[in-house]
Amino acid sequence: MKKKLPKEAYGGVSGKEYVPYITDKSQKGGNAAILIIGIILATIFAASTAYSGMKSGLTVAAGIPGAIIGSMFVGLFAREKGILGKNILQGMSSGGESIASGMIFVLPAVILIGSQISFIEGVIVGVGGVLFGIGCSSLVYNYLIIEEHGKLMYPESMAISETLVASDGGGDAIKYMGIGFGISGIINVLTGSFLNLVNNTMTFLGSRFYKWKFSTEVNPLLLGIGFIVGLEVSLTMFAGSILSNFAVAPLIGYFTDMASSGASVWNDPSIAINQMDVNSISGSYVKYIGAGMMLCGGIIGAIKLIPTIVFSIKETLKAKSGTTGNSNGFSSEMLILLGGIVVGFVAAFLISGSITMAIVGGIVSLILSLLFVIVSGRLTGTIGTSNLPVSGMTIASLVILTLVFVIMGWKSQADNKSLLLFASFMVVAIAVSGGYTQSQKATYIIGGSKREMQNFFAISGIVGVIVVTGTILLLSSQLSITGSEAPFALPQANLMSTLTSGIMSGDLPWVMIITGIFIAIVLYFLDLPIMTVAIGFYLPISTTSIILVGALIRLFVEKMSKSEAEKETRVANGISLSSGLVAGGSIIGLVGIILQVTGIITPGTPAGFVGSNMMAIVLLVVLVIATTLPIISSKVSSNEE
Repeated sequence: MKKKLPKEAYGGVSGKEYVPYITDKSQKGGNAAILIIGIILATIFAASTAYSGMKSGLTVAAGIPGAIIGSMFVGLFAREKGILGKNILQGMSSGGESIASGMIFVLPAVILIGSQISFIEGVIVGVGGVLFGIGCSSLVYNYLIIEEHGKLMYPESMAISETLVASDGGGDAIKYMGIGFGISGIINVLTGSFLNLVNNTMTFLGSRFYKWKFSTEVNPLLLGIGFIVGLEVSLTMFAGSILSNFAVAPLIGYFTDMASSGASVWNDPSIAINQMDVNSISGSYVKYIGAGMMLCGGIIGAIKLIPTIVFSIKETLKAKSGTTGNSNGFSSEMLILLGGIVVGFVAAFLISGSITMAIVGGIVSLILSLLFVIVSGRLTGTIGTSNLPVSGMTIASLVILTLVFVIMGWKSQADNKSLLLFASFMVVAIAVSGGYTQSQKATYIIGGSKREMQNFFAISGIVGVIVVTGTILLLSSQLSITGSEAPFALPQANLMSTLTSGIMSGDLPWVMIITGIFIAIVLYFLDLPIMTVAIGFYLPISTTSIILVGALIRLFVEKMSKSEAEKETRVANGISLSSGLVAGGSIIGLVGIILQVTGIITPGTPAGFVGSNMMAIVLLVVLVIATTLPIISSKVSSNEE
């Protein structure tokens, strides 16, 4: 057996001539054990991604963690399936995570506009998006995966493939994920996510003259995300929070103090403008500047994608539609695509209650989804799913669909709900396309059946829809809480609800929105990442500050490494540990909320020292030390030196 991928995996040969790592085409990776394990992993990654994504606004790709965990389970329960079984499991992990990474951007917005969503509505919209996304992506498989081999690098697919090939060394990764899960679990049980025995948030407020706010939530989940995404992204997000909390909010506060006593806040007549504190200023004014920034960032991103859209469609139309030895037929692809279209229109009729709205909304949604699914698959080949601008593509699609609704005269709250459910279909199709093409590229590199990956990925996607819809409904009472005390930030979903409600009613603080748009334009001229800064501007600084701490730990680990091999080993183990922090924080936090909602546990109210800022500082020090020490103590194996 080869010890590493062939160099042709990275290019140098025609895609049709590439010989995969496993050359026996008769081998299959799936069986009943793989299916059961895959469903479990899809469930875990869907629930944890939904929870962590709604809390932080960021999601973490599941391909590599899925490959690592899958390797362990294959060794225990399906050893005869080997690397092909491990590949199926990483694909199913990505399937569950991809669904969550899309649905949480839009579906919670239905709750935020004051409407209710049923389990059936969420599931049927999501399943339609899954089938349509997979079907469209499968039709352009030959172009994206085979004809563009060596040109579209699919960086995360290659990392997954390398991880699978080296999976016999996955013991360390499992160990560090377990350490991270344990650290995160203990801290989450002690804090607000579970028993709320100790305070984990330090907050400092400025004086009345200069209304600023600095806060840090000692949350292992967010710290783990910071380590994974690195310093550049974390620092850029934190810069957005600095701009929001130390420049814009104090400036608005300076002028609100001059307001007459009879003037009240535009969206809350019970609050006098001259009595606003920094939290009121942020909730009623600053966040709309952030919404304008994200809106402009999404539109600029979509405009920049126009050449990619045109090129992708042209190349797709030129690509041969015939089958290859690895395509295993065309009928299943068409069946899945047609299934997505049928389910999409059935969902349209159910959610709209109007034949006209179902036809118009369904056709517009399918056309926009088709365009951005192709773009999503191509962008995944360039930048991977972790950096895929799903929210930007969704914003562009949603603005177009909202304008169609306004033109048709559909402006009621019920119409807004239907609009957001159409958008949920689109975002799932866009998100699933990235995860699916990434998993199919790994299958192409490693070997195995394209159709087998397609079928197992579709199952995991449907499982993901069920789990994410259930999670959102379970947390609905928590998601509806707004303001500085909201347990979930929901930056993207808040933006979607703000945009649709504001455009339909015409009741938006347009000065704030336009201010945000011009700040975004300045960022664009400076060649800065608009969406990253905007999300930091929108998120609570308590979130972005702890994410930055995680990135600083990674920087410290890198600087303390004496050789390149030592640095690579420590960072890899750190990412595994951080994945455990994210998984532990998400799962334990979700369990805690379930127990609270059902009345099994009643959280306490920390007082005295355990309820003070000092307690949060002590907890932060403990978390940093507990996270850093295992990573720093990592040893480089002899074959890496």
